[in-house]
Parts: sequence; structure tokens; C-alpha cells
Amino acid sequence: MAESPVVFFHRQRRELITEQVPGEAWLRWLYSGSISGQVALHVLAKRALLSAWYGRKMDKPKSARRVLPFIADHDIDVDEFTKSAFAYKNFNEFFYRKLKDSARPIHADAPSAILPADGRHLVFPDVDRADGFYVKGERFELAELLGGELQARQFAGGSMVISRLAPVDYHRFHFPCSGVPGRATEVRGPLFSVNPIALRRNVRYLVQNKRMITLIDSERFGAVAMVEVGATMVGGIRETYLAGTKVAKGEEKGLFKFGGSCVITVFQKGRIVFDSDLVGQSVKFTETYAKMGERLGVAPQ
Repeated sequence: MAESPVVFFHRQRRELITEQVPGEAWLRWLYSGSISGQVALHVLAKRALLSAWYGRKMDKPKSARRVLPFIADHDIDVDEFTKSAFAYKNFNEFFYRKLKDSARPIHADAPSAILPADGRHLVFPDVDRADGFYVKGERFELAELLGGELQARQFAGGSMVISRLAPVDYHRFHFPCSGVPGRATEVRGPLFSVNPIALRRNVRYLVQNKRMITLIDSERFGAVAMVEVGATMVGGIRETYLAGTKVAKGEEKGLFKFGGSCVITVFQKGRIVFDSDLVGQSVKFTETYAKMGERLGVAPQ
């Protein structure tokens, strides 16, 4: 029986789009449940060694040859770049490229929080009552995501947004609100894929994978947790902010090196009301594509 395609709703275009997944046939084989796929997944694909090797490959000067074909194949807007597409010294430098400020305007209203990254987003107004994340009935617990029961109690009944980045996306992530961030804590783990092809099989890959956890003290939104999740072929997660220093909404937090990846943001109970269009698609387990800086929701008055 054929697997269903990965479909998301484009916020600006107001239409459903079938995602073109790089290496889709390979991913479907790895996560098919077949004996050969399972062997390859656990012996090779989820191992940090493979992703680290590929990340180093993308750091080599000859990888720069991939930049222009990648731009052409995926119709990436070069006018958003801060420098010429010919100026990148390797593929990773292009992959985590900076963009002009005008390319990602930050929603200005003071009570609003923004999406922290470009990508495909799912929102859950009450994570404890969510029926499922990528498929009905399939979910994980906050204690697994945040690394302990103490942290989970702080966010009990809270709201969550899962922002999934594909390889074609802008790969820097930003603060969803102003506040004072603490130091990022690393939780080690494997590197399973975070594409829905894999997450439909086991959504708990999101809490098993390597991840970085940061708590933000926000005057308007209370405590906010940001979790950057590593994935297969992600060469690294780099935090670029200064812990303990107040940051503005939309300020850069860090970047992912090559590969698809994910940012999960958790708000305390009653501290945010997500935009209705995001909620409407999420209840159907359909991701919404939107860009960093667009409105996520507002703090209750």
C-alpha cells in the first residue's frame, strides 16, 4: 500500500502543497519497518558519526559547487541574501546564510509572539489535551522533551509549537519574544529524521534525538522553553546568543548546519493564544508553512 505524501498548508498562498522531500524513497525505506530498512536505520542513519561526516563534507571548499544548482533547483530568492550567491566558500556557509533584515520583517505589535524559524508549523493550545502530534493518538510527554519532571510541571497544560525546517529553508532560528535567555543545555541522543515520513512511525524521535534546551524569562509571556532538535545529516547546532542578556523579539538565537531540523517552543498555561489559522490546520494534523517573524499568537490581555 502506498504511503500518503507529505502535504502542508501554505499560509500566504492559502493552498495545500505536496512537499518535495529530498531523498524521499530512501527515507520511506529506512522508516518502512522492513528488516533491511531497520538495520540500515539503527546501524548507520541515526548515528551521529554519519551526520558529522556529512557535515564536514559540506564544510570543504569543493562543496561550494553545490550552491548554484541548489538555488536553481529549489527556486531560492537570492535577493534576500546579504551577499552574492557566488561568494560562499562552502555549502554550509550558504546553508546557514544570513538574510537581509527586510527579508524577514518582525511582527511589531507588542503583545504578539512570532514564529521562531522558517518552516512547517504545528501548534497545540493545550499540550496535555492534544489528541496527537503528527498522527492521531501519537504524542510524547513534556518531561521527555524538557529533560525532567520539574521542568515539565512548570509547563503543565501549556501551549506548544513544533517548527520543522526542511533542507531548502532558511536555517537560522530566532527568539519568539523578548526576554532574558538562560544557558542552553545539551541533551545527547541519536539523530533520527524529523520529516513526517519518520514521525508518523514514531513521533518520539523528537524527544530521543540530540537537542538543546533554553529557558527564557519573558515579562509578557512568563517562562518560555525553546528546544532545538538535531536530525539526520544535521552537521551541528550552534547557539549565537549571549546567555543572561536581554534579547528582543526576533533576535537571532542560533543556526543549524546542513540538514533538516526542528525547533519546539513551549509556553506556560494561559500565556499565549495562538492564531486561529495555525490552530485550524493543526487540528487536522496539517502543518502550516510560514516564515520567521510572522505572528504566532498574542498574550492574553
